[in-house]
Amino acid sequence: MCPPAMALTNDDEFQKGVKHLFENGVSKLPNKYILPISDRPKVDKEHPNAAKSSLKLPVIDFGELQGPNRSQVLNSLSSACEEYGFFQVVNHGIPIEAIRSMIDVGTRFFGLPYEERAKYMSSDMTSPVRYGTSLNQRKDSVFCWRDFLKLVCHPLSDVLPHWPSCPMDFKEVAATYARETKWLFIRITEAILESLGLWGATTEEKTEEDDEILKQFHDGSQLMVVNCFPPCPEPDLTLGMPPHSDYGFLTLLLQDEVEGLQIQYKGKWITVEPMPNSFVVNVGDHLEIFSNGRYKSVLHRVFVNPAKPRLSVASLHSLPFNCMVGPSPKLIDQVNPRRYKDTDFATFLEYISSCEPKKKNFLESRKLT
Repeated sequence: MCPPAMALTNDDEFQKGVKHLFENGVSKLPNKYILPISDRPKVDKEHPNAAKSSLKLPVIDFGELQGPNRSQVLNSLSSACEEYGFFQVVNHGIPIEAIRSMIDVGTRFFGLPYEERAKYMSSDMTSPVRYGTSLNQRKDSVFCWRDFLKLVCHPLSDVLPHWPSCPMDFKEVAATYARETKWLFIRITEAILESLGLWGATTEEKTEEDDEILKQFHDGSQLMVVNCFPPCPEPDLTLGMPPHSDYGFLTLLLQDEVEGLQIQYKGKWITVEPMPNSFVVNVGDHLEIFSNGRYKSVLHRVFVNPAKPRLSVASLHSLPFNCMVGPSPKLIDQVNPRRYKDTDFATFLEYISSCEPKKKNFLESRKLT
């Protein structure tokens, strides 16, 4: 049995989230969620773009990365990071059971009564657990059609006691999933550093400096975000998430089978086809800075639909919170001068606390003219 929930003092219905609205039978989209015409997803019949055109992202076979074809796979990885900022990883070595259990327990968490979910509501961005809605429910002028549960995952032993204890298996399943995605992140990061010429796969090629970079990632930050997008009564008027790039180094995204993710590619919004048991991996702002602009973080957004709920789990990884991130000195020369200022997590928090995060504004603020 779950313990009884505490009452929430805030009566504003929008602060309670879209799952709450859906559960109460909302049949028309409240004004709070209606985007200006220019920002809407254009999924109606007059505009046959957006949700209609779909894309199979470059696929990286993780198994091949461990074998004799590593150099070809590294080339594919490099061009995916340069051209798309996104790729899909298959054969990744994470047990299917861990993936299915995470989707299942996430679905059950959002199926709990509102009072139970509301225990974890917080506007404190540093809290080890945060339940909320939209992007920033204290600041957003127009809300997006999403509820989220954010879990700080590092160091796991410190944060685990704060995680939800209902559903009863939540902590165990989510901790297993966090460990597995951290392991995969480290392996993909090794490949990315190697593709940039910054890390050697063989012992002879490695330097102490190379190992130091990797050690920082081992001790790095990890944030897991479970996203819930309930069916929406008027999906052409709103978005599940507005266009944004991800703060951090890499994001590993697990999606269920319902379409929703779109990336901006050659100026158009293209829907990413879900591939069962794969991960969508995208370049974050930190990797764009670290690679001195060679690898690009890309705008992406989420559209919603009137019939099916959608669940996704994003695992965002980077260097430790107190670490400065700047372009790797090895990627700066006369031909490629330094393009970004150093940054850290505190700078980012200060930025998003002071304004509504839009598109790639934070990254733009770090660019050197």
